[in-house]
Amino acid sequence: MTLEPVHMHKISELAKKIDRSFEIEEVKTAADIYSLLEELKLDGKVILKAIGKLFRGVVRTELMAQGEDPYPVTYACDSGSTNPRTYDSGLFVDFCHCGLAGTPTDLDIQRFRTIVCAAFSSSQRATIQATSGWETFDEGFGRAKLITIAPDELKKKASDMVHSFAMYLAESEHILFMKDRIEPESFFIMDGPIYPKQLMYWMVLDDEEVRVRLNNDARKILQNYIDIMDYFLENRKPVVGFVKNPIDKQIMDSIRKKGGAFDLPWMLDSQFFKNLLSLEKVESASGRGGRNSNYNGKNYNGKNGKNNSSRNAYITYTNWFLQPKRFYEKLLNGTSPLAAADSLQQELRHSFPPEDYALCFFMLYVPSKDVVFKAEAPYGLVKDDFLRMQITKKVLFDLSLHGFPLTLTKADHLAKIRKVERQEIDKFFENMNPDTTYNDTRWGKMNEI
Repeated sequence: MTLEPVHMHKISELAKKIDRSFEIEEVKTAADIYSLLEELKLDGKVILKAIGKLFRGVVRTELMAQGEDPYPVTYACDSGSTNPRTYDSGLFVDFCHCGLAGTPTDLDIQRFRTIVCAAFSSSQRATIQATSGWETFDEGFGRAKLITIAPDELKKKASDMVHSFAMYLAESEHILFMKDRIEPESFFIMDGPIYPKQLMYWMVLDDEEVRVRLNNDARKILQNYIDIMDYFLENRKPVVGFVKNPIDKQIMDSIRKKGGAFDLPWMLDSQFFKNLLSLEKVESASGRGGRNSNYNGKNYNGKNGKNNSSRNAYITYTNWFLQPKRFYEKLLNGTSPLAAADSLQQELRHSFPPEDYALCFFMLYVPSKDVVFKAEAPYGLVKDDFLRMQITKKVLFDLSLHGFPLTLTKADHLAKIRKVERQEIDKFFENMNPDTTYNDTRWGKMNEI
């Protein structure tokens, strides 16, 4: 142990100096800000607007888990990645492996896999031969593809782009590959956002150092996500993107730019929503116990009418919001793949009006884990009152039962590429050595197996 009691004592003194600087008044600030979200505008343009009534809701997990599952058949898609690997030749490469899990478990569905390898070298002499189509394996249950990014398309962000290409192509192609094999009356969960956020940003931005909008695979990825949404919209089937670690700053940035009377203590939207949705903080701020635990017109009480303060007993959530014409915190024009640059936008096929692809979301706070989650879906589904209610109920049901969507956990285990497997993949590159740093040798043996 490197820190002895005398060191910890001094650290505690320093921590208390910071801790005492934050007042419980932040909860009131969060509530005041929330009232602005009925329709949040910046420079005359709508950044965010509530769908239906602005509210905060609370459900008792015990009662919700005892209820009926709105969608007993659930599927979840996830991609496992080697993470971008770099080699002493200057090569950047990432392998992504995508699988689909189901509840109840369906072994045939799980056997289907899609593998994409994305590679980039800044050398014009490197001739990496991309595959012309899909190579099948495992008796047709698996498909694999090698794609490349040309040297003149990237002068920075090589690791990010290699990862985005591999992950988004694997995920989107696997969903399209499997869509006709899943049960008609089912619920579909995508791991993370419903759209390829990072790639969309670089496809829109006119940057001479990241010219991926010229790349055919990048265009294919955008079209894939539109085709995925077309499938769910045409069939009126529910799909959500479950974001485990939301890092958006759009709401906080917009309110800060608007000015006004708010002294915002938060940078991230998730920090704001955690304060907004924490019953414990609301009750502590009011000093009146259960009298202030009224969410969405429902007084939350435990057994015998007494307030139940157990953090396992409830989940809180917001209404749904629409992001109509602005792209995340960068405030680009649009929140779907249709926000691509004009020349590319004209090439993208879509079956529904552009607004149906706009991003919608609602936020959830799970006190037992002390985390905030975000659930996303396209406006074309969320604008339907019944579907919106069913999607909300399903997400709350899964979280009440397991604290996290069980089917998504299955998909994560199915798709994950473990460290020992990543190390084995390194050995396949016989003519190159992996780039290593001091931290690799210092921490390598302590990382996950």
